[in-house]
Amino acid sequence: MKRSLLVAAAIALWAPAPAQAACQPTLANQLETGDALQLVTVVAPSRTSTQAELRLWRKRGECWSAVTPAWRAWVGGRGVSPSKREGDRKTPAGLFGFASTMYGVARNPGVRYRYHRIVCGDWWVEDPRSRWYNQFRHVRCGAKPPFTVVSDDMSRSPTAYRHLAVIDYNMRPTIPGRGSGIFLHASTGRPTLGCVSLPVPQLLQVLRWLDPRRRPAIAIGTPTDLRAL
Repeated sequence: MKRSLLVAAAIALWAPAPAQAACQPTLANQLETGDALQLVTVVAPSRTSTQAELRLWRKRGECWSAVTPAWRAWVGGRGVSPSKREGDRKTPAGLFGFASTMYGVARNPGVRYRYHRIVCGDWWVEDPRSRWYNQFRHVRCGAKPPFTVVSDDMSRSPTAYRHLAVIDYNMRPTIPGRGSGIFLHASTGRPTLGCVSLPVPQLLQVLRWLDPRRRPAIAIGTPTDLRAL
């Protein structure tokens, strides 16, 4: 009997592990997402669409599973593009991370990232000729910035910039003219200038859920764009 038990144990030890169940055939499970364990998908029906479906996903094993239903999000007024340029009013298509600091005119809503509360004189630099292009800069309130501006400072957008996450687009490296200030921010009820926006309740759910320790990524584009990543 003892010998039989030892043989059975040896067979169990060397037997191949059962194959993992196949992942569900969702778009998220067709993407190359690196080491991300959290994923936001923003899927537009076409490159000229100004609205998209946004959904949150978490990785379990090798598979992505949905955390939320699809929410309606706004994208750029001229749609999405894998070849965005400064001022084209298009949201960049591709797979991106999130920058290490979140911002907002309102106080920190309880996010897991560093949070900077926006005040007068806070700018996101949109001047491709500036050494601070596509970076946050503070200038004394009311002072003339040392770069060309095409919009008001961030504090003048209390609706859109109530809370926001910075999408890590054109930041490593930063290429002049490729686009700047791509945010996930609060909806104003219309297309964006190149960002992604959500109604405040859904936005807060996203911002509180994102965890830098889980290396979150955001995938933006049409289904064709995203499958080509």
